[in-house]
Amino acid sequence: MAEVLALVEARLRTALGEPDARASITFVGTDRIEVLRFTEGDLVRYATLGMSAHPMADPTEVVADPLRGPRAELVLSVRAGLADTDKLLRPLAVLGASPQVEGLVVSPGASLDTGEPLWPGAPFSSVLVAEPGGLVEDLELDAPRDPVRFLPLLPMTHNEAAWKRVHGAAALQERWLAGGTDLRDPLRTSVALD
Repeated sequence: MAEVLALVEARLRTALGEPDARASITFVGTDRIEVLRFTEGDLVRYATLGMSAHPMADPTEVVADPLRGPRAELVLSVRAGLADTDKLLRPLAVLGASPQVEGLVVSPGASLDTGEPLWPGAPFSSVLVAEPGGLVEDLELDAPRDPVRFLPLLPMTHNEAAWKRVHGAAALQERWLAGGTDLRDPLRTSVALD
């Protein structure tokens, strides 16, 4: 576990630079989840560290494989200075712990909901899990372990999350693209969904 997390942190540092803050949260019955903050220009990126310590297991499996199975960390990027986004640390750690707590297998196209605003006054309580590989490359591990994927999170408004449940992740992403939506704007409103 510690070896995997050391490699994951090294990959995050290579891709995003040195973290300028970190916080750790431990939930009852789970391993510690850390959230690292990286600031670059007008962007702040938050990344989990700890979710990939163990492979995510299908909750229908009788016994979880300790080596095989998908591994991931979460990365969320927002514009700096527009909102108190550092309050995102706890909700992001909750999402990072969800595979251990709820038996979720987090993958691209999925929705994750915190049940509360991601930060004070945020119009978002849920996120869309996007495709990995753009910002932080997958981290290959020794066989038979699966690689660690760094999954971008895209905040969704309540309306966008409801629309996505009906029409799917690809359709929502097309709406965002067509609308020129700045997904890093922590104050943005919902894209037109009519």
